[in-house]
Amino acid sequence: MFSPEGPSLRELAVQALSSVERGYDLLAPKFDHTPFRTPDSVLDAVGSALERMGPFDAGLDLCCGTGAGVGVLARVCRESVTGVDFSTGMLQVAGERTPPVGPPVTWVRADARALPFEPAFDLVVSFGAFGHFLPRELPGLFAQVHSVLRPGGRFAFPVLAPPRPGSLGYWMLLGFDAVMRVRNAVWRPPFVMYYRAFRFGDVRRELARAGFEVELYALPEFGRRRDGSPRARLVVGRRPDRTGTESAADDVPAGAHQGNR
Repeated sequence: MFSPEGPSLRELAVQALSSVERGYDLLAPKFDHTPFRTPDSVLDAVGSALERMGPFDAGLDLCCGTGAGVGVLARVCRESVTGVDFSTGMLQVAGERTPPVGPPVTWVRADARALPFEPAFDLVVSFGAFGHFLPRELPGLFAQVHSVLRPGGRFAFPVLAPPRPGSLGYWMLLGFDAVMRVRNAVWRPPFVMYYRAFRFGDVRRELARAGFEVELYALPEFGRRRDGSPRARLVVGRRPDRTGTESAADDVPAGAHQGNR
């Protein structure tokens, strides 16, 4: 799972017994050499889809980590890009890897549940961070994103189809979440990271409650499952503009409209 440059088992154990913030501060220098980083294939697919939607002016990478998503924003934003994360260590690594070309990039340390921005962004993206939020925190999180978007702005993030029940992937995610629940029941501070808590139906409902118009786009690079459903989708929540609303779409090719950290 890990390259030679990645963290040792001892380092991972120390991280897992820390708070989320402290854990990522410790992991930051080696984070990009772990499976927790969003794969380039996902970043490229999302970037291609957003290019067909854009261009955009100002973009925000929510829970940016070491800045993988900032590279996507640099492809589709013309004026500015901002990365926000609550881990100082992750932001330090991200700052060392600022894209050499594209719009200016700003790094901001803040909690995603209390964003320190005005409605200044046309696009907000996030990659692989939602497992760090409990289901009851989603309404507040989505409300924060809605509050920093300009009218007509979009909140976009990829969602992979869950593994089939009984498959190896299914049991691995179930086992990971079970271990995390036991760990958090007996150890403080808690480390919130649950792969199966971010449920697609709940996400759509909470986005709508936060005031977003929800659109779904298949990411064709990942193909379809046996039942014909996409293996990966881009979820797009649009903050309505002042003149009206647009209809939602499901699995419409991005050209017609439009994990891990």
